[in-house]
Amino acid sequence: MGGERPQVVTVDDRATEHLISFCGERGFDRLLLVMDRNTRTALGEQVEAALRAAGKDVVGVVFGDEEVVADADHIFQVLLAADRVPRICVAVGSGTITDITRFVSHRTGSFFISMPTAPSVDGFASIGAPLIINGVKETVICHAPVAIVADAPTLAKAPKSLIAAGFGDMLGKYTSIADWRLGRLLWNEPYDEEIARRTLAAVQYCVDRVDAISEASPDGVRGLLEALIESGYCMLDFGSSRPASGAEHHYSHFWEMKLLREGRPAILHGAKVGVATTLVAELYAQVRRLSHARVSDLLEASSLRERAAEVRQVEQTYGTQAEEVMRAHRAFLDMTEAEYDALKQRILENWDEIQRIAAEVPPAETVAGLLSRVGGPTAVADLGLTAEEQALAEQNSHYLRNRFTVRKLMNVLKP
Repeated sequence: MGGERPQVVTVDDRATEHLISFCGERGFDRLLLVMDRNTRTALGEQVEAALRAAGKDVVGVVFGDEEVVADADHIFQVLLAADRVPRICVAVGSGTITDITRFVSHRTGSFFISMPTAPSVDGFASIGAPLIINGVKETVICHAPVAIVADAPTLAKAPKSLIAAGFGDMLGKYTSIADWRLGRLLWNEPYDEEIARRTLAAVQYCVDRVDAISEASPDGVRGLLEALIESGYCMLDFGSSRPASGAEHHYSHFWEMKLLREGRPAILHGAKVGVATTLVAELYAQVRRLSHARVSDLLEASSLRERAAEVRQVEQTYGTQAEEVMRAHRAFLDMTEAEYDALKQRILENWDEIQRIAAEVPPAETVAGLLSRVGGPTAVADLGLTAEEQALAEQNSHYLRNRFTVRKLMNVLKP
């Protein structure tokens, strides 16, 4: 499992110098820079000029949209700008630009270098590229960057909303790790305790520096990016996004797909994850309040929902995307009565351990308080979403992945 880590990681005020030195040492003379208008202004122009001055052959791709999406259209724009000369790809931007570049470089057999312009997501060091494929958010396994070169002053000047989004993405690990532990316990998912502990340590590192992050101090944003990179390492070492993505990310993916279908403006990934983490944390609070006797009664009354009814709900919710969604959810969709009874038995037998897992998730109020301190949204309404859209995510986002989460647990425990 896992993949190779970046050979070089630097976070200081000498990013361009590091990049040119790294390229020179490895003979990277032809490069393809991928940027958008904002990241080109923030750092890309400086990087492009320095590379050309160093004698490098540079082709630049600048997305002109207000909102860049990791989809087929933007991937094609990069491929269209590329020539037949092998080039090292350089992503100058945050998560979406990095994911587009990661995919293109992997599929064209080239290395890529990540130059984050904001500490906004944890995917810089990972091998996964979350892409919109036929309207469905899917993570495609690609490769990690050969280097991560971050300019600390640029990070500190990033919009506060992006910094808050990175912090929100990190807080989501509280619930993703709890969900992962449920998955190991109840669904026999592959699990690694060391990686789980490393992920939680990275979260705590951010929480301990919340005021510095809120102030966007150089030390604060550097620490946040380092924690995001460590979360990426955890995904890289495990070989999938499982350590960093649970029900909170499924809510976020659901909203992202819905907004895209409806042609509405996107919402920052980490902002959605942060708010979703408060909702999932409340589910864990409900778990903590359920006694063993009450769970026994709920499980006794719980029955496997008819497959046809599940299919209808997926089709009504996801429309033309339903078939791909059901493919990801197949193991749950095709569950037999005997398998469902066995799952209920595992839940009852392991209820004490389930409550111990739930006890490690901070209360929703604590999560919201931390988000508020960095200036991030704390409620669904703050994202510009409705109460109905919250309910839709709660009812339907669990279909998006073959992973056991607290949302799936509560579905089993429905009275």
